[in-house]
Amino acid sequence: MKTIDLAYRTLYAELVQRSLDASFETDFSTAGNFVRVPVKGRDYWYFEETRPEKTRRYVGPAEDPEIARRVAAFREIKDDLRNRRKLVSTLVRDAGLTAPETFTGDVVEALAKAGLFRLRAVLVGTVAFQTYAGHLGVRLPGAALQTGDADFAQFHSVSADVEDSMPPVIDVLRAVDPKFREIPHRTDAGRTTQYENASRYRIEFLTPNRGSDNHADRASPMPSLGGASAQPLRFLDFLIRDPVRTVLLHRSGVPVLVPSPERFAVHKLIVATRRERGAAAKREKDLHQAGLLVEALDTTRRQDDLALAFAEAWERGDAWRDALRKGLGLLKPDRHEMVQSVLGRALGEVGIQLEGFSVRIA
Repeated sequence: MKTIDLAYRTLYAELVQRSLDASFETDFSTAGNFVRVPVKGRDYWYFEETRPEKTRRYVGPAEDPEIARRVAAFREIKDDLRNRRKLVSTLVRDAGLTAPETFTGDVVEALAKAGLFRLRAVLVGTVAFQTYAGHLGVRLPGAALQTGDADFAQFHSVSADVEDSMPPVIDVLRAVDPKFREIPHRTDAGRTTQYENASRYRIEFLTPNRGSDNHADRASPMPSLGGASAQPLRFLDFLIRDPVRTVLLHRSGVPVLVPSPERFAVHKLIVATRRERGAAAKREKDLHQAGLLVEALDTTRRQDDLALAFAEAWERGDAWRDALRKGLGLLKPDRHEMVQSVLGRALGEVGIQLEGFSVRIA
């Protein structure tokens, strides 16, 4: 697996930090501008936007020093936005990193600006996988990056405890595409965990199920998610614990929280075994992404992280061990040998011996 040049890895790290900084610094959309308007001999600041139609909001008198400071800071943010767009373009064009499909980027950006990641939700699934190339500094093949949906997960305890909420999810999504609609939950028509537009692009919210299997078919209310509920899933708590900050290479960069790549890889081995018979393509995608991340972690000398994540999952009990064994067994022979070899060496390097796990070192 090829790595990207150190210069591009440095640019990516800078983009992550600057995108995160910018998300904290303005109450006004960077799509607009401050304009100075004379009224009866005095100047006043207004904030002007031209899309979807021209509007002006009164801000305050031009001589107010606090307002003048905010206007100056906004100009710096706008300048940085243009510079960040150049960084994104360089990383996609020259470094060969993958940008999300534009509509996906718009959806994630809208939810990010609405506060989804500030409220500690985590982007999961293939859209999250797309960010690992930059995060790890490697080139990942495009076939593993394609998707027609976006999934987000949050611990219920977090949603209940933050005492804050984003705006209604349906309003945020309809600002991107007015044809988004709520899909009633299959067993609780009064709740919504999924949203879909006319093109069948789907958004889904998930939450870990660490209780009874009776919860599996119930939608869990999520107080911070703007009216959305979430679908409880097994094994999800492992995936979204200790997420990492990355950036989606869309427009000027969208700061997101995603699972750590080592947890993503181990989790994909598990969920591949839980796919229904009619979901062979999704199972193959799970296994392909798991194998690629194991290879990437080995290439970038982060195999210790993989070993610790695998050991944590293995020690969670028989159901987890069975799923991991089956997941490894589903890998194609060459990928199975590579994954087993990397795991064997990594576990040995960190001094971990797992009961019942046969180590194979190439």
